[in-house]
This record gives sequence, structure tokens and C-alpha cells, in this order.
Amino acid sequence: MNSKVGFIGAGNMGCAMIKSIVNSKIIPSEDVFVYDVDKEKLSNLKSETGVTILEDSVEVVQKSDIIILAVKPNMVKNVLEDCKSAFDDKKILVSVAVGVAIKFYQDIIGDDKKIIRTMPNTPALVGEGMTLMCYDDNILSREDFLNVKKIFECFGKVEVLDEKLMNEVTAVTGSSPAYVFMFIEAMADGAVLSGLPRDLSYKLAAQAVMGSAKLVLETGKHPGELKDQVCSPAGTTIEAVKTLEKHGFRYAVIDAMEECTKRAREIGKG
Repeated sequence: MNSKVGFIGAGNMGCAMIKSIVNSKIIPSEDVFVYDVDKEKLSNLKSETGVTILEDSVEVVQKSDIIILAVKPNMVKNVLEDCKSAFDDKKILVSVAVGVAIKFYQDIIGDDKKIIRTMPNTPALVGEGMTLMCYDDNILSREDFLNVKKIFECFGKVEVLDEKLMNEVTAVTGSSPAYVFMFIEAMADGAVLSGLPRDLSYKLAAQAVMGSAKLVLETGKHPGELKDQVCSPAGTTIEAVKTLEKHGFRYAVIDAMEECTKRAREIGKG
């Protein structure tokens, strides 16, 4: 890639993306520009990756072809107001903020600007992220889209989605790792209750989740079919499944995702 990439914001997600880009070598580290209010974090990031640290968000926009806005939704407006004058119709703004529509960005920097809205998740930290991406009508060049897609593929998989579904998918992508972590923790607690050491319990539970997910992805089989293969007649697994169903396991997950989606819609409206 010949593009220069700038980051406004270097939190957990921003840092994960920056490190993945540098490690992939698709862009020279000196062509990755970063600004964040946390100067100590920036200093550590430069030492670790060799990226170029800039003094403010305006300079990031001026020097970059692709600008990744990696800040919280409530900070988007103020950050963009500070640097909107530096955008032209050739630069691409990429946002990772949950719930913020493309129209919101257009109202600030102009409806002629190129904007791509994304939703990555925290497994990007280990190169196993899942990113949803949508874009506006100003992204006319396939090369523009593919360059941004290539950046996000440095740390996981990418799917393109209609923007009207971006809030609807929050619960199963951006937020879902939290539910999985809770499930791993609960399984580990159960193992500890049975007498297993805590560290081993976390390792066994996490490996079970990772291996099960890989089975779904690589075999292409329905999760219900894979579950049935584990449930022997009158066996141990079907007893556990019965207990999960008794306590509303599926309902709890679906209800939680519904509430998550509602909140994503509220953030978008706000």
C-alpha cells in the first residue's frame, strides 16, 4: 500500500490496530501517524512500533490519506470539529465509533467527503477480530475500499454490511466478546468448585470456547448439529444442557443482545 494512515486516538482498539498494521508491514511504520491526548502512551507506542507521533489531530489529517478515528462516540463531534478544515474530498475518514451514522460525520466535515464506518471488536488484539464495514456513496473507487479493508484484515476478518444493520449487529460483534468472557469465567468457576486449580480452569474453559468456535467456522455445520454430536444418550453433557435450558440460558443471551441493540440505536440517535 502506498497510502499514509493516521490515527486519532490510541486506546485499546487503536493500539491493537496500529500494532497489527506495523507487524503486517503493509505500511512502513513511519507512514503511520498517531495523535492521542495521553503523551506517555504515545511515547511507549513509538518505542514499541516506530510510528510517527504528531502534535494534534489537524496534523494527522493533513499528513494522512486514510484517517482512522478511534475515539469514543461521545468524543466524535468535538474531535472532528477541531480538524474538519483539514479534510478534502480525497481523504478517507474511517470511524470505529459504535452507533454513529455516516450522516453524522457528513454533517460535520461535509457531505462530499469519503467516509467509511466500521465496527471491529477486541479480539483484534490477538489478530482474531471481526470487523463490519459500510461506506457512503462518495467511495467511488474500489481501490479506496480495498485499501481500508486490507488494513482491517491485518487483525482479523472483514464483512461488508448495509449501514441500516450496523446498530443491529453490535450485539453479535462489538459487544459479544464480553458475554463470551463471562461464559469462560463461569465455566472456570464451576471447575474450581469441583476442585481444579484456578489457572488451569481458565485455560481449559478458554480452549473449549476457542476450539468449539473453530469447529463451527471450519466444518460449516450448524451449531445445533455439533451440540448433538456431544450429547450422548443418558450422558453427562445432555444433563448439563438440560440444566442450562431450565435456567433460561438461551433466553438470557437473546434478551441481553436485544438490550445491547437498543442501546446502540439510542447512541446513534444521540
